[in-house]
Amino acid sequence: MQKIRVIDFETTGMPDDQVRAICEIGFTDLSADWNISPTTAFLVNPGHPIPPQTRAIHHISDADVAGAVSPDVGLRTLMDGMADDDVFAAHNCKFEQAFFGGGTRRWICTMQAAKHLFPNAPGFSNQALRYWLNIDEQMDDVNRAMPPHRAGPDTYVTALILSRLMMLANVDELVRMTTAPVVLRDVTFGKHRGMKWADLPRDYLSWIANKSDLGADEKHTARHILGGV
Repeated sequence: MQKIRVIDFETTGMPDDQVRAICEIGFTDLSADWNISPTTAFLVNPGHPIPPQTRAIHHISDADVAGAVSPDVGLRTLMDGMADDDVFAAHNCKFEQAFFGGGTRRWICTMQAAKHLFPNAPGFSNQALRYWLNIDEQMDDVNRAMPPHRAGPDTYVTALILSRLMMLANVDELVRMTTAPVVLRDVTFGKHRGMKWADLPRDYLSWIANKSDLGADEKHTARHILGGV
């Protein structure tokens, strides 16, 4: 492994929206010897107006992207300098993968890996982990992390979170964790929000494991507590 390219997209919609495209790309490389590269970020013309609900997150306007590159050009730029054994990473990489496959290269999801390695964290968003892990103390310039919810700064924060994860697990282990379900600690939904998973009624756990449409982590946790794994 030569490097991990940490990427982030700002977009005009969510992956399951009928109309959605990339409007900003950012990336920061983490080398094999853990050096963090300067961050690259550039705007992308999505080819359609940016809806107000997504503009409210990243504050990128139609005027900002009017003369920017197309998504195809932007994604080709992401591949520049990537060797066959290099790895892509993102925080909640399923989002980025909905817009960009990365060819045959492997992926690390820093959010999923953090759930495995930092189960006591109060939250697993990019910014929650930033402050819980005191990531700012590692920064050469805190301004590189600002403003949040822009592609470049978010990749810098994620690269630093990734460097902390790599103190506990190697690249192969982090790749495995990316698709491995997590045993959750706290319930974050429904009438049992705030309870510990281990304290849930067994009939409710059975419903989650066998009949619900909840996610893989929730089903895995229920089965784990019930003794199924």
